[in-house]
This record gives sequence, structure tokens and C-alpha cells, in this order.
Amino acid sequence: MFAQRLPIVSPEGLPGEDFVRDVRKAISSRKLTNGTFVLEFESMAAAYLGVPHCVAVSSCTSGLMLTLRVLGLVGEVILPSFTFHATAHSVAWNGLKPVFADCDPETFCISPASVRERLSPKTAAILAVHVFGNPADVAELEKIASSARVPLIYDSAHAFGSTMNGIHVGNFGVAEVFSFSPTKLLVAGEGGLVATHDANLAQRLRAARNYGDAGDSDPECVGLNARMSEFHAALALRGLEGLETRIDRRNDVRLHYEERLNEIPGLRFQKIPSGNRSSCKDFQVLVDEDTFGRPRGWLFDALRQENIEVRRYFSPPVHRQKLYRAVWDGRPLPVTDKISDRVVSLPIYSSLCEDDVAKVCDAIERAHQHAKRRDSAIGHTA
Repeated sequence: MFAQRLPIVSPEGLPGEDFVRDVRKAISSRKLTNGTFVLEFESMAAAYLGVPHCVAVSSCTSGLMLTLRVLGLVGEVILPSFTFHATAHSVAWNGLKPVFADCDPETFCISPASVRERLSPKTAAILAVHVFGNPADVAELEKIASSARVPLIYDSAHAFGSTMNGIHVGNFGVAEVFSFSPTKLLVAGEGGLVATHDANLAQRLRAARNYGDAGDSDPECVGLNARMSEFHAALALRGLEGLETRIDRRNDVRLHYEERLNEIPGLRFQKIPSGNRSSCKDFQVLVDEDTFGRPRGWLFDALRQENIEVRRYFSPPVHRQKLYRAVWDGRPLPVTDKISDRVVSLPIYSSLCEDDVAKVCDAIERAHQHAKRRDSAIGHTA
């Protein structure tokens, strides 16, 4: 279908000569971390999100690690298994026990009902994820966290630019942590950001990202070197330009996929609730073998043979990964397992042209027709 491999991701919003001038400015300032570009990026991100405090860090993972650390948690953290393993790493790194909750079959985000089932006197926090940029059920999760009197933190790695009823993700829980790695809509090269309404938490995070040192060489906590460089901040600042256009374009691509692929039996998609906007960091199809005619792995291989790069986000889920099998308490996660066993991630980025989206859909339709012919031939033989 494609003469050259169609990539699954393409870095978004990369600048030109303006960024080169920013780099020269940073070098001439002789201050390469936590300088003017970092301060400006924090300010601009806070204004965009509508939150009072943003703390730039070296990555989303370091932001999650430090947020859990400065909250001084002890015990268990409830989190989804259908997520990137860095979510769980931030919990384990702090000596906390991950307790895996199931996900919602429609949104793929953590199921509030499953969270309730896993609450215990040992619960220290809830760590939810806006999966693929689709906002989690914030209202229900906040009710649960408030009733249990535990902090609610969000891994918002995929969700910079996502909204719920017009309110930007970044405004919920005690803190939300974003990623700006090359696969995201806003790219800093590497980098992250913690958004919060809590001034005290923001102050402690600024110390924590600097080895726990607030500036008096007498550390307040066992922190990290998790500072964002001036170069990364300058790149992210330039990427803020045009972000809304890129989000709109990704949603157009999502709708094009859904319109075409909805006609093919055995495929379904992540549901974005009415009133919400997803950043569409990724796009998935779930393959029902019985209806589609062949298993997920077969379609995965068929698309790769068509020179289309595809992935399996997130398969296996965290509770079935070797680092966490022994930690998992054994309680079934049937929805997580079902989605993880069926998921195929397709190319999506704002520069993906309509013709290429159509060709990906053509390839999937061709694969389905092949599967139907095979089933018909087997039926004839039988």
C-alpha cells in the first residue's frame, strides 16, 4: 500500500530559525537551566491551562515521581493497568504499592467503580490517567478521593490540550503531570510539567526538582535533578504556537478513521464522551476476532506488510508485565485484558494527509475482505 514506511508518529510543531535564535540567546545568557525560557514557558502554560501554578520538570515520569514524593505518601496507590508502565514506575520508585484497577470499556480510562472496589485503609492516593488524551471520569474520581480523604493525581502525559466541558485538563485533582516527549502534540524534545492549584505543593516541587534544595543548600526532601533545560523550554514555547490547530487536525483524522472503519465488522474505537475533547495523542482500533474474521496479531502483521507502522498500546498491560506480576494482587481485570488483547494503534499526527488516512483504511478493508474469503473457503471445504 505504501512504497515507504508510513510512520505511526511524527514530531509536532517543530520550529525553524526562530528556535535557533532562542538557542543562541540561551547560550549567551550563560544560564542553561531554570532561566528565562523556563520561567516564560511555565507562565505561558499556566495561562493556556488556566491554572495558577506550573512547574517545569525534565520529564512526566520525574514529575510523577516527585509529586508522589513531596506528598509524603505511605501505603497503596490505586492506578490503572491499562497505561504506559512509567505510571507504575513512579509509584514503585517511591516505595508505594501499586494496586491495579480495571478500565472502562468505552473510554479505556480507569473505572471509578473498580477504584471503589480497591479502596482500603492502606490507600494513600489515586493515580488516574487520561488515556490517549481522552479525559478520565473526573467528577466520579474526585467524589471517591474526597470521600476516602486521599489525594487524586493525574498522569496527563497524553492530554495537554484536552478539555472537559471547556475546562482544560490540568485543573483537576491535587496535581496533573504532562509530557512533552517527541510523540506528544507539544514537543520539548524531552520534558514535563506539573500543573496545580496548590501553591505550597508547587513550591515544594520547585525544590524537589533541584535535589530537594530550595536555595539554601539545606534540602527539604530527597529530590532529583529534574530541571528542564532552557533549550527544551524554548522548543516547547515555540510549539505552543499552533497547538489548537494541531489538536483540531488530529480530531479530524480520528473522525475520518472512525467514519471509514465503522463500516467494517469487528472493529470498534475508544469513545470520547460528549462535552469532552481529546488531544488524540493516539488512535486505536479494537479487533474482535470472531466478527472481523482474524485475530489482532494477524491484522497487525498484515498492516506492517503494507508498510504501515502500527503498535499495540498498551499490550501487555502493566499487571502482566514481568516487573509487576508479583506485585499484582490477583484480582481480575477483565476489561483491561480484553482491550489489551485486541488493540492496534494506527498512525495519527496533524501532518498526516487525507490520502494516507484513506490508504490505511483501504489496507484494513482489504485485510477484512481477505479474512472473509478465507472463512468462506474454509466453509466450502467443510
